[in-house]
Amino acid sequence: MSGSSLFPRDERGRGYDPAAVDAYLERARASFEADEGDEARREVDAAAVRAVGFPLVRGGYSVDAVDMALTRIEEAFAAREREEALARAGARPWVARSRGIGQEILDRMSRPEGARFRRAGLLRYGYRVDEVDIVADRIAAYLETGAPLTVEQVRTVAFRMQRRGYDEAQVDAVLDALIEIMLAVR
Repeated sequence: MSGSSLFPRDERGRGYDPAAVDAYLERARASFEADEGDEARREVDAAAVRAVGFPLVRGGYSVDAVDMALTRIEEAFAAREREEALARAGARPWVARSRGIGQEILDRMSRPEGARFRRAGLLRYGYRVDEVDIVADRIAAYLETGAPLTVEQVRTVAFRMQRRGYDEAQVDAVLDALIEIMLAVR
């Protein structure tokens, strides 16, 4: 992969470090193209793509362009993982696992407002409770009735901070699990 032409650069501001992006994409490509059973195949998966972060540098790659590419790469890994799981264990266990995780998420989203996640410590900041609870209601509606909600909406949700808000790591973990389920049933 040649680094200089992969993505447009943000010449006026800060973007993702091109060297870091190029190196990660090369690793992701090698992992995706590796044969099943090859060690390189296990280096990158959909969850790893979803969680990757890059340093920001002046004149780096456009954040939006890289994020759009990462979305497509994550979806490709998720599709491959789904196909492999279906081939290995069959549809019934795959659906049962997805339903089980979906039910766990729904159970959490159905808790009373203000009590859906653990709170940050006394002097610490976490996600604003009211904003997370609004998103939790949308997630519950999606899981219960199929109300409209896209992977991109979940991926890009952002919350302001408040003292004693919801624990960021716990909220993020549930959102990641939801994305995994949404990609699994596509």
